[in-house]
Amino acid sequence: MALRNILKDTDEQLRKKSREVTEYNKRIHTLLDDMRETLIEADGVGLAAPQVGVLRRVVIVMDTSKEDLTPEEQIIELINPEIIEEEGEQYGTEGCLSVPGVYGYVTRPMKVTVKAFDRNGKQFEVTGEGLTARAFCHEIDHLEGQLFTDITDHILTPEELEELRAGDEYDDDGEDA
Repeated sequence: MALRNILKDTDEQLRKKSREVTEYNKRIHTLLDDMRETLIEADGVGLAAPQVGVLRRVVIVMDTSKEDLTPEEQIIELINPEIIEEEGEQYGTEGCLSVPGVYGYVTRPMKVTVKAFDRNGKQFEVTGEGLTARAFCHEIDHLEGQLFTDITDHILTPEELEELRAGDEYDDDGEDA
């Protein structure tokens, strides 16, 4: 496994649409392993392959509802993910490992079900709520070349961010979602 560089929002590659994975091989396994290591090191909640310079439909997301598990055990690998069901609505702050230090308010579904493939090509479905649902949507947006800054209705000013942090409503852990 190896740490990969996370591209920043000025990199044009983040604006390109990712291609579907058609072969489940060692290259995909290495990509997933490297993304795991990179996400854990960055202390994020999710990471998409385009963020590490690979235009493939691959994302990983932390299932934050499983607090009793280690970060490594919380990671859900999604290849060719597709949102098949959405329920409810949540409005809250989002950030991104590719847009460090910037946060904005984004509306997302409260509950999301995703159909995807695992690293061996086996199809499965997974449902996430709250932050996990937000992360599914956020990371899948990356596969379409979209950043949260494209859909936010308000980027927080440094003063607003400080106020939010002071109110303990904000968890400053560098989350990507």
